Amino acid sequence: MKNEYDNEKFFQEYAKMPRSQGGLTAAGEWHLLQPLFPPLQGKTVLDLGCGYGWHCSYAAEQGAVEILGIDLSQKMIAEAQHRNGGPGIEYRVSGIEEYEYPNSRWDLVVSNLALHYIENLEQVFQKVRQTLKPGGTFLFNIEHPVFTAGVGQDWLYYEDGSPRCWPVDGYFLPGERKTHFLGCEVVKQHHTLTQILMGLLNSGFVLEVVEEVTPPEDMMDMPEMEHELRRPMMLLVRAKAPQ
Repeated sequence: MKNEYDNEKFFQEYAKMPRSQGGLTAAGEWHLLQPLFPPLQGKTVLDLGCGYGWHCSYAAEQGAVEILGIDLSQKMIAEAQHRNGGPGIEYRVSGIEEYEYPNSRWDLVVSNLALHYIENLEQVFQKVRQTLKPGGTFLFNIEHPVFTAGVGQDWLYYEDGSPRCWPVDGYFLPGERKTHFLGCEVVKQHHTLTQILMGLLNSGFVLEVVEEVTPPEDMMDMPEMEHELRRPMMLLVRAKAPQ
């Protein structure tokens, strides 16, 4: 997994995003993601690609007793320790694919907007299944396949600069996609909806919730937010490990 987040220019631009400055309530998916969290009182939580550590802090607020956030970016981990440290929370520099995934270790594994950087997604699903306790929950938000299959992950525009349509190409050809994000070239991995959902089922998970993210009403007056109803950008999934 290539790590753009330790690029100083990229990191500084990321810091300007509303979700970076305002935390969970400034993230367009939070109104749908929050209700999917299981009860966390006395539970253990692993956050894959924890970023600034917002979800780790939330887990602590909900009563989780042991929380580990991992991220490949040293800059992200340093920011998480600064912003969202606290009792019971540990942060570690580690790639999602490199983490050891000890058997039956965690009650909840959560990942927000990180798995679309992973090439072998089903292998990670199998490792998550291994590390969850029986009955544990896997909750993640990944960029929607319609979004990752977008040509350059951008709109086609009218002459006046307004978005005309969202072009999709090579949908059934999974693999590397290069796009420009926050002024830098970013490499992501495209996976079809079949790969994501069947990958979970093949790994032994029971699907509980599949939801395509739409913006909350209180964000609809933000510039360009209306266009988020024209194509899905994110996919929320909650799956459970069998008892």
